[in-house]
Formats: sequence, structure tokens, C-alpha cells
Amino acid sequence: MSEAATLHVEAGALEGFVRAIVAGTGSTRQEAEEVAAHLLEANLQGHDSHGIMLLPRYVQHVREGKLTPNAAPDPVRQDPSLALFDGRMGYGQHVGRIAMDWAIEAARRHGHAVMGLRNVHHIGRVGTYGEQAARAGMISVHFVNGVSGPPAVAPFGGSAARLSTNPVCITIPPAHPNGQPLVLDFATSAIALGKCRVAFNAGRAVPDGALVDADGQPTNDPGVLYRGEPRGALLSFGAHKGYGLALVCELLAGALLGGATAWRPEMRDRGIVNSWLAFVLDPARFGDVEAFRAELAAVIEDVKSSPAADPDSPVLVAGEKERITKARRLATGVPVDANTWAMLVDAARSLGINEVPEAR
Repeated sequence: MSEAATLHVEAGALEGFVRAIVAGTGSTRQEAEEVAAHLLEANLQGHDSHGIMLLPRYVQHVREGKLTPNAAPDPVRQDPSLALFDGRMGYGQHVGRIAMDWAIEAARRHGHAVMGLRNVHHIGRVGTYGEQAARAGMISVHFVNGVSGPPAVAPFGGSAARLSTNPVCITIPPAHPNGQPLVLDFATSAIALGKCRVAFNAGRAVPDGALVDADGQPTNDPGVLYRGEPRGALLSFGAHKGYGLALVCELLAGALLGGATAWRPEMRDRGIVNSWLAFVLDPARFGDVEAFRAELAAVIEDVKSSPAADPDSPVLVAGEKERITKARRLATGVPVDANTWAMLVDAARSLGINEVPEAR
């Protein structure tokens, strides 16, 4: 496996390029700005699997009628503090932001909100919506499932895939006005499926314990997912624990909301279909919010005071690594492997976009 060269692109120029591509699929200026900002932020925070590498696939899905630009969420049911929306296969980054706006406002009025969104194209990095809630002072919990072709994740004890990388996200607003939220956002697989694609495009191996081949044998080669049948499979993180969470996401996001579930073959050729169940809570409704914030700050300070096992790797809390990565990438440029960059440029040119930012 030969490793592809890594290029670096200045963040502002890259965002403009991505915005032009999304607009080229038919999106309004607002939607193009939202999608571009969301994708770039994923790259800046180090989650390349949920960033610009997705754009060629998005362009393909628009052409195939599997992604609908400028769609808005359609209320299936809307009570004061509970709502179910149909995403009409719109850009998830746009539709999801609107749905979360509703949930935040409902929680502000009633102390809590439950929001379901089904039948929406890829919503991207789930932490984005958690951060949206945290900026409004809200706690949020998210369960998401996804169907995008055949299942990719084997159940614990199995060797053939039956589930997707179904993510879970929990966010807590900062203890201080100028502080940072806790953003716990993870795939229930050992690594995200998109990270396998990033590794495959870059010609890199994946970590031990992430994949098995079609015979159920451990492998570091991400190509077992992309070189045709029979395919290998991702494994869950934490053995039965990640598998259990993945199954819960499939049931609470997909089955409960009437969305796509991975076992149905007829759902697998619709592009990327997400379903998402979110709970939003106003911490002020539970008592003394200032006491909560003080305790939050004290707990974080205490865990971070644990002496580092590796002096070069101090104890961090959820979301902190992403902020460190973002600062570095804003300074040095966003890394993109040469294969992914070539696919992105080809997608742009297929839309008549020939102005390409410098990649070094």
C-alpha cells in the first residue's frame, strides 16, 4: 500500500472552494455557506472523515436525485416540546441546523425538548449540533443511525457487517462565559467509516483492532471495505459496549422514528440516509445553575490535574483535542491527501468550476 502525498490548503480559500461546489449543485447562497462551513469545521477539528472528502459523493448524489438542494424539514408531528421532522433528503447540514434551532427554542420555553429527524441526507459531524445547543446554554444528547449502501460494522461476536457506524454525541455548555463546552462525539465503531475512506485514499493502514477481512480475520487494510465483494467489516469500539450503543442508535434513531434501518436491502441505494433523535435540556431548570457550573469547573479541573502518564500528552477533556487541532490547522493549512484533492477538483470541474485554490 503506497501512501499518497499530503497537501495543505489555506482554510479560507478552501471554504470558498467548497462553497462554490455546493452552490454549483443548486444550493442557495445560505445553504452553500452552511454546508461549506460545516464541512470545513470538521476538517479543522481533525475529523477529515466528515469534511471536504464527502463533497464528490454529495455531487454524485445530487445528480442521481438522492440529495435535494434547498430542502427544508417538514413537520410530521410538532407538539410544544416534541417534534418529528422529515428531512426530504435535503443537505443534512442545513436541515439539521433548522431542526436543532426548533429544539433549542422549545427547550428554552419548556425546559426540555425531544427532536426526531428522519429521511435526511448526511448530517455530517454530529458535534456541530451539540455545539449549537451548547452555545445556547443547553445540554444535549444525540443518537444517530445511517444507511449508505451495505452495512459496514459487524456485531460483537460476528464477522459479517449488520450495522453502520451509528454515532452518539453528548454536549455540556461551558462552566464560564468565555469557556469551552464539553463535546463528546464518537462513532460506535472502532473508527468512523469515513476514516477508513480517508486511510484508503491516502494509502495508509488503519489501527489494530478496527477491521476484519471477509473471512473474519484481523486486518489493517481499509481496502477490504472498498475492493468489491466479499467485503470485510469494521468492529465496534470496546467490544460489546460499542456494539450495544450501535444497536440502540439503530433502534432509537432509525426504527423509532420510522427512518431507514440497515437490515433493509431496499434502503441501501438511496445515497446517505440519516435518522437522528436528540434530547435538549435547559440546565437552569434543574436547580441552582451557578452551583452546577461551579461543580462542572471543579470536576474538570480535578480530572485534568491527574499526572500525565506521558509528559507530552496531558490529560484532556472531550472537545479539547479538536480545539488544539483547529488552532494548528488554521496556522498551517488543512491537510488533504493528493487522491482526495484530485477527486474534489474533478467534482468542481464537472460543475464548471475551474478556479482551484493552491494546494502545497
